[in-house]
Amino acid sequence: MNKFYYIKTTVFIFAFCITILSYSKSNAQLPKELEAYISAIDYGKLGNLAPKVEYAEVSDQIIKVSVYFQIPDTLQQDDWKMQLKPAFVPDFNWAPHLTPTDNHIIAQHVFRSPALIVTSQSKQLALIPYLNILKGENPVDWYMDMDAQNNLLTLGLSNSEVDGHILFVKKPGAIFPKGNIEFGFYILYSNKKEDLFNPWRKVADFFWNNWGSDEFKKVMKTHASPEKYIEHTYNWAFNSWKKSVWQDIHIDGKDVGAPTYIVNTTQSPNYPGEVNERGFRSVWNQAWFSSLRSASGLYRYAKQTNDKKLLEYALKTKELALSFPQKEGFFPGVIATEMEKVEIGGREYNRSKGWDNWYWGNSNRNPYTRDAHTAPYHILDMSFTANQMLLWYNELEKDSRLLEYCKTYADALLKKQSPDGFFPGWLTLDSLEPMQHLNQSPESAVSALFLLNMFKATSDEAYFEPALKCIDAIVETIIMQGRWEDFETYWSCSGYGSKNLVGKKEQRNNQYKQNTLSIFWTAEVLFEAYQLTNNKKYLEYGERAMDELLMYQATWQPPYIYVRAIGGFGVMNADGEWNDARQGLFSELIIRYGKLLNRNEYIERGIAALYASFEMMYCPENPQTKEQWEKAWPFFGPEDYGFMMENYGHQGMTSGEGIGIGEFTIYDWGNGAAAESYTRIVDHFGKDFFKDLSFD
Repeated sequence: MNKFYYIKTTVFIFAFCITILSYSKSNAQLPKELEAYISAIDYGKLGNLAPKVEYAEVSDQIIKVSVYFQIPDTLQQDDWKMQLKPAFVPDFNWAPHLTPTDNHIIAQHVFRSPALIVTSQSKQLALIPYLNILKGENPVDWYMDMDAQNNLLTLGLSNSEVDGHILFVKKPGAIFPKGNIEFGFYILYSNKKEDLFNPWRKVADFFWNNWGSDEFKKVMKTHASPEKYIEHTYNWAFNSWKKSVWQDIHIDGKDVGAPTYIVNTTQSPNYPGEVNERGFRSVWNQAWFSSLRSASGLYRYAKQTNDKKLLEYALKTKELALSFPQKEGFFPGVIATEMEKVEIGGREYNRSKGWDNWYWGNSNRNPYTRDAHTAPYHILDMSFTANQMLLWYNELEKDSRLLEYCKTYADALLKKQSPDGFFPGWLTLDSLEPMQHLNQSPESAVSALFLLNMFKATSDEAYFEPALKCIDAIVETIIMQGRWEDFETYWSCSGYGSKNLVGKKEQRNNQYKQNTLSIFWTAEVLFEAYQLTNNKKYLEYGERAMDELLMYQATWQPPYIYVRAIGGFGVMNADGEWNDARQGLFSELIIRYGKLLNRNEYIERGIAALYASFEMMYCPENPQTKEQWEKAWPFFGPEDYGFMMENYGHQGMTSGEGIGIGEFTIYDWGNGAAAESYTRIVDHFGKDFFKDLSFD
């Protein structure tokens, strides 16, 4: 009797201890080192189940948090979340996507380098989802949220759907199956001065060292040489698709020309139906679509391969750029044809009236009009084009007309600089007076870069000091606030905030709507300013801008992205693209910062961005992408090799059946632009730069 009693008591005590240990683990105490940074963490329940939570120190000031549920039976729950409240009041918040209401979330679709970051004058805290779990099969999608007004950082699980272009909201109906559910994240914290000044460096380094570098080296072993993609590009533009792409134009007795701004799948030689042109047939020279930039790449390639025919095409495009008329130094950014609707078989099709019906105009991505006829002069576009002329003059051929054109513009530009150092956003067509939008924006960085290059080309001090004045204004008023507003931020396809957010933060997130182009332009001009002045301030702020830019770069391969993604870039914190064409434009600058700072991470990132700029091309060298193209457009064949959409997943959705693949190519913001990036890097660093790389 006593023996049975003692056995029963022992079993009870053992079970009780196990229960206590289990309870202790499932309610693990916050590590003491985090108490100064975190006030509380609330781990929600799944049904009536509380999670088991474990904390593990990874390295100095990095804690890994693991969250486990053991679900006895399938349950339906719309949302599960973990909410963390910092123990300090941040004065700076950063998240990769805007969430203007409590129902909005940062869906996993935009998890390129997913992090939530908050800083004060003395503390920094960052949350990073544990991507290894996301690489596997997960029954419910992950999300994040930044509620700056209530000082809450959220990571969670919920279905989602797209709201507008492009935000995300929670969608009811999540199902959690019987079995184990694992969730996890990292907590990075710091009180170091360098981390408070640059809150992205430690985070970006963490992403690349934990995932990006290995993914990059693995993908590089599967990639063809960029030269193979360039062969496809130029064969497509000047051979198999030439009828649709190349435009012969006659201006003032001169035969000039360039590839058209945009073509779509209905213009394929394999398309079985009628051509229906997208947009208006045109050629652009602006900060986005630059025929002159693409032509410089074609020129470099023609010289490298001794191809006289391609050289002729490049020179015709240069002549077209020089034909754009100047009005008191300022000039348009677009030459276009009139369009018409043609009825065939009871259906209407959009067609050009041809180059006998052309006109000068400007980019219709602006706050005032969608009509290129009446669109105002854009300072950014003119400065970008003039800078491309200078690069041609300095690096390709000493055509004095290019320098003279630039000098005329530069002298006019200086007269428009405001006392605060910035340049206006837009000028009226008639009186050339500044208009009301973006008159204090990072778009001015491109004008400053142009003036620095004018100084280098002419040694004229009149261009140098105004450039530095502009750069200092950007440093003082833009960088530390993350006010990365430019034309694309509000007046392209993502119009969210164009009516009420310009110049203002999204209050719930304590963030501006921001775009990567203006971050890049700022990092670029700061690099050049440092090279000319040796002032370390410019390098420090340039590195900060560069690291913020890198937070939009993909550092892993999600299973729900059906093309190679590593190294590719997104666009802004309110859009859905992966592998956007801008990554080719960014590539060399990332490498140059890497060389200057002796940072191999940057060099790898820059090369990854370059290779990603060819990833969306339809060709055998991109087998996953090719498969997606053929699911979306089954008529595609070898004549279409080289066709390349500017990005992937633009609408915020993807699938293995071709959703996420687009239907057009912009030569100057796609294959032609990517080719220019590679040929420029080869000219600057030599082909051995790529041969010497090791991806073991």
